[in-house]
Amino acid sequence: MNKASLFKVIFENDTKAGRRFDILLLWTIVVSVVVAMLDSVHILHRDYKEAFHILEIGFTVIFTLEYFLRIYVSPKRSAYIFSFWGFVDLFSIVPTYVSLFLYGYQYLMIVRIIRLLRVFRILKLIRFTEEGVMLLRALKSSSVKIVIFLSTVLAIVILLGTVMYVVENGEHGFSSIPQSIYWAIITVTTVGYGDVVPTTVLGKFISSFAMIIGYAIIAVPTGIVTSEMIKVNKISVACPRCGKDAQPHANYCSNCGFPFNETQS
Repeated sequence: MNKASLFKVIFENDTKAGRRFDILLLWTIVVSVVVAMLDSVHILHRDYKEAFHILEIGFTVIFTLEYFLRIYVSPKRSAYIFSFWGFVDLFSIVPTYVSLFLYGYQYLMIVRIIRLLRVFRILKLIRFTEEGVMLLRALKSSSVKIVIFLSTVLAIVILLGTVMYVVENGEHGFSSIPQSIYWAIITVTTVGYGDVVPTTVLGKFISSFAMIIGYAIIAVPTGIVTSEMIKVNKISVACPRCGKDAQPHANYCSNCGFPFNETQS
């Protein structure tokens, strides 16, 4: 089998061989992730340590061979190596090799689960892919607003933490300003672990105030992203042939199949 044929099998799923390769790869990923999870259970690790280690090495060898095979058959190798999937494929095998020198890092191979996103391509779930792209566009459009919002929240928790450090006089868990900022973060986000609790009247009042503004803070980023998603969803392109609205940045009209790229070029 030549490189062109291997490329179709490995990177595409238009053929039976390519589809079978992808499905087999996905099941291998699932099994490897399950093995890593079971290995973290103390009782199972104690009784089946050697078996888990052998399976881990076996899966890593398979994925390593697959990674270098993808590089070999790629027409533009650098394009794959520095692509999103290239990094995911690389990071899915690195933890096992690192664990040879630093024990415990092998569990980071759980990153392989990200590779399961290829199921959208295999099952032809293009609609879900388009929705994902729409969400990414909305996040990108709202990134400046979100950064400003997070900066404001950061300033608020630093202020609250510093005030609580002074009010509680460095006692009752508020041993330092960073520790007090930690309290402010878990209070504003309404997590409340309860490991740091104010005891003074003024401290309790400030704590109550932080909890109240926390609910408002949580709602803000949701509103920002939702607003941008509505704007992105309203954008449409009219097909020159049939006049039907198409998805933004679509290559072809979903109604008549007219290629938009040709008209743009």
